[in-house]
Amino acid sequence: MDLFGKCRSFTRADEARKGGYYPYFIPLEDTEGTEVIINGKRMIMIGSNNYLGLTTHPKVREAAIQAIRRYGTSCTGSRFLNGNLAMHNELEQELADFVGKEAGLVFSTGMSVNLGTISALVGRGEYVITDREDHASIIDGCRLSFGEMRRFRHNDMEHLDQVLASTEDKAKLVVVDGVFSMGGDIAPLPEIVALCQKHGARLMVDDAHSMGVLAGGRGTASHFGLDDQVDLIMATFSKAFASLGGVIVGSAQVIDYIKHNARALIFSASMPPSNVAAVKAALQVIKEEPERVERVQQIGERMRAGYQSLGFSTGNSQTPIIPILIGDELKTFAFWRALFEAGIYVNPVVPPAVPPNLSLLRTSYMATHTDEQLDRVLDTFAQVGRQLDLI
Repeated sequence: MDLFGKCRSFTRADEARKGGYYPYFIPLEDTEGTEVIINGKRMIMIGSNNYLGLTTHPKVREAAIQAIRRYGTSCTGSRFLNGNLAMHNELEQELADFVGKEAGLVFSTGMSVNLGTISALVGRGEYVITDREDHASIIDGCRLSFGEMRRFRHNDMEHLDQVLASTEDKAKLVVVDGVFSMGGDIAPLPEIVALCQKHGARLMVDDAHSMGVLAGGRGTASHFGLDDQVDLIMATFSKAFASLGGVIVGSAQVIDYIKHNARALIFSASMPPSNVAAVKAALQVIKEEPERVERVQQIGERMRAGYQSLGFSTGNSQTPIIPILIGDELKTFAFWRALFEAGIYVNPVVPPAVPPNLSLLRTSYMATHTDEQLDRVLDTFAQVGRQLDLI
């Protein structure tokens, strides 16, 4: 039997390409944040995680350029060996201070933060407990650990209580997204904290989509006033921080343990200097220009109300991530294609990324979107939605 047999029988992607509804790996010829150019055509981007619009901020750009001029393009090694710059350490402490923690640890990607942190902390005879809608990187981190993974129904606190009760007298880590990447809803952190304290569990919050977006940019724990009651906070730099990489922050002792046991850190090359400098500059902009966080929240509220007034379902969104729930997979692709042809770039999400019959269009917004752009988006959604009998 040939190992590559499965590759030859995989035809779904090619069928979609031939049918004209393949929505992935679309080459962007140029991007200015809120607009992109594809095949020479300018389109409004409402599918990006560039929440504060900082990828084109002059200070962020210049910081990255200056870092390349000083350090070159790469550190060419693991942070354990030759790849650790003083600016890596500085960034870690700046981010820890920003969210009120003792220490931080910077990884090369957000994915590797979750892979490295969870697998380092959870060992044999221990448990890691996750929300069923947690990001794939959390699930993969659990699989890499030697512990046992348990899952609870999305934001179902009664079920979480039952799962935690079933692991009494065992060491355990609860891991949840702060803001869920598909639904845009916020985890009920006060209830989760209370249950973790009741059952003696440690808590890690993945703030990939809430750092830079909630509570002046400080994330979900700060949003609820629970900074000192969440053990570990993870964030990525590829979203609001306009770069690439990720960080875990917490107590100095725990961070030091992760630093010396996370294989995803130890065996990866470190973040390039330009990426580190970009994050440092973005963090400074977030502190100096709080109106960006306010603006993206206002846009989220405006667009959510606009879609709902047109008759679309936006689920339980509470953030600038707003799903347009369609259900049927083929209708979702048809809607995506019609919007694409009308000059609106949005992301279709179908199983297995979402449960069966819950396909959706994931829209997300930037502080730099103009009112004119937002009006055009809503007008286009209304027109196409009526054409396809979706509203």
